[in-house]
Amino acid sequence: MSGEPKRNDPDRRQRIVDATLEVIAQHGVAATTHRRIAAAAAVPLGSVTYYFASLEALLTTAFLQLAAESSAAFAARLAEAQDRDGARAAIVDIIAESIWAEPRTLLLSYELYAFAARHPPVTAVMQRWMDDSRAALERFFDPLTARALDALVEGIGIHNSIDRQPLQRDAIREIVDRVAGA
Repeated sequence: MSGEPKRNDPDRRQRIVDATLEVIAQHGVAATTHRRIAAAAAVPLGSVTYYFASLEALLTTAFLQLAAESSAAFAARLAEAQDRDGARAAIVDIIAESIWAEPRTLLLSYELYAFAARHPPVTAVMQRWMDDSRAALERFFDPLTARALDALVEGIGIHNSIDRQPLQRDAIREIVDRVAGA
């Protein structure tokens, strides 16, 4: 023993999860490794395997965090609505102001969809995210309309992220009104 006191690092696990999302955003799931995550988190490689039994367990934890953060931002904006008109305005804000569809979240979402398609147990992460979004929307809309609006939020966000002429707020408002029934 060197006589040095053992350092307590209560945030290490969380740093590993946060670093995992950064590595995925930078390199994609396919190129995400324990080594890259350890380097990004500034922790010894053994710490990654100490906290997570497998890379899939770590990826699932990271994607759960992403889903929770995104759902919270979505729900927070919808919670400000007092009625159906306010909910439609919130949906326009969520899409037009990139509350959900900020570039990093979109990129990570693409990775999550692809990962879930190849790892069926992870589809539960996606299902929870959709359930949370739909529950927030169902405060104001019937279940089928809530489902359509949820898909619309993601779809327009994805399209706008790569479209040469992204939809502007007025067009988004018109589409939301058509789907939600103005």
